[in-house]
Amino acid sequence: MKKIGILGSGIVAQTLGNGFLKHNYEVMLSSRNQAKLLDWQKAGGKNAHLGSFYEAGKFGDIVVLALKGSIAVEAIEDAGPQHLMRKTVIDTTNPIMEGSAPENGVLRFFTNFDESLMERLQTQFPEVHFVKAFSCVGNANMVNPNFKEKPTMFICGNNDFSKKEVSEILEQFGWDIADMGKATAARAIEPLSMLWCIPGMLHNEWNHAFRLMKG
Repeated sequence: MKKIGILGSGIVAQTLGNGFLKHNYEVMLSSRNQAKLLDWQKAGGKNAHLGSFYEAGKFGDIVVLALKGSIAVEAIEDAGPQHLMRKTVIDTTNPIMEGSAPENGVLRFFTNFDESLMERLQTQFPEVHFVKAFSCVGNANMVNPNFKEKPTMFICGNNDFSKKEVSEILEQFGWDIADMGKATAARAIEPLSMLWCIPGMLHNEWNHAFRLMKG
């Protein structure tokens, strides 16, 4: 089973870390303050590890970017881009503008319709195989969600093998997969987080996910 290095330590990082542990992966979460993750490590058992961003980037056969979009570039630099070359990096981030209140429940992004955050990352780190995933659903339903029908996870990326790796993980995690093509498609996938958040922002309704229906 492949090792998973997770760049991040917040609720998304811990949720996905627990999901990987559930499915028998070896996992390393990373933080500048590893002490706050000791309970997570203890609960996770022998396959749960802690490290710096640098250590997690080196550790993972597959790496997960699970932190604020505003610090995504900094996290990759800290991990060491040389450790991520030709690796699959699952990009869960969204370009949410911090310190800016939603307008009628609609989040504000620091990107525009002609450029996604993942495209920026892919341009800056061209040897990394980024795959967008887990960006259009809340953390509570990221791993084996309990809905009447299986929800759809929209993914994209430039490397077909990496998308295959991520699709295999998503199947384990209980998702249907809709491959939207190259990294350019992140321009459409990232704003789905805006749509997902609106019911929560307006009505405190957070237990939902998207499903792509085919005729």
